[in-house]
Amino acid sequence: MPPSHPREIKPARRYLIGSAEFEPGALAPGLYIVATPIGNLGDITVRALTTLAAADIILCEDTRTTAKLLSRYGIRTRLAPYHEHNAAKVRPGIIRQLKEQAAMALVSDAGMPLVSDPGYRLAVEVAAEGIAVTCCPGPSSVLTALVLSGLPTNRFGFFGFVPQKQGERRAVFLELANLRSTLVFFESPHRIVTTLRDIATILPGRAVTVARELTKLHEEILRGAPCAIAEALAGRPSIKGEITLLIGPPDGSTQTASEEEIGVAIAEAVTSMPASKAASELAKRFKIGRKEIYARILAAKGNADG
Repeated sequence: MPPSHPREIKPARRYLIGSAEFEPGALAPGLYIVATPIGNLGDITVRALTTLAAADIILCEDTRTTAKLLSRYGIRTRLAPYHEHNAAKVRPGIIRQLKEQAAMALVSDAGMPLVSDPGYRLAVEVAAEGIAVTCCPGPSSVLTALVLSGLPTNRFGFFGFVPQKQGERRAVFLELANLRSTLVFFESPHRIVTTLRDIATILPGRAVTVARELTKLHEEILRGAPCAIAEALAGRPSIKGEITLLIGPPDGSTQTASEEEIGVAIAEAVTSMPASKAASELAKRFKIGRKEIYARILAAKGNADG
């Protein structure tokens, strides 16, 4: 006899690559951090497809964006939103499901989750509960831009989004001036020209790379002096797309900075940070005695106040 209540029909656990269909194996319970393409949907690993198809739920920033990726590969796993606006509210429920032996995948709209996105707090709290956290590595705009930049790759640092306010932005560049490594940031196309001009002022002589629309149809890599790239971009009707900005390290030369460069740096320091901190930063940057640079900062500050 047929059952008195219809059984729930669960979506088929499968994924497609071209015309070939694959069935994933079962996933152990836990949270799976899954990297997704940053542009070209072909840039996804087989392990990522297997994990997304086998998971009980996929947590994502924007269900519409993730649905496009899943449609490409015939995956019908249930999606649940997890983003900066609902994270605090839904996190306890997610952790409860994981404790009940769920296997959940976490994706961002593009690239590696947890890098400048709200998944960081979830992963930290899940691990603190003793629940397994696994990463399925893959595409990353930071590493993609780095290897295309033409800048040194042996030492680099990622510093998230460039501050929106000019004073804060220049203070960050000044603070990082003595790091002998390639600096990597995310930046908005609406501010990239202004930011490049700030780099030319605060970090004179540095090479930069602007990586725009990585892995997409209109991918563009601009390398050279910040002023030259700023002028080239300023001449366009508009600038669109996601941008990864890289700043090369100091060239290591022993050339003495000009009085003009030191004066510009001091003027910026007067408006962006306390005199004591600025003196320490500029003394290291220009190889000048801290007392001397501190006196010049106080003099400049006095002139500004007067």
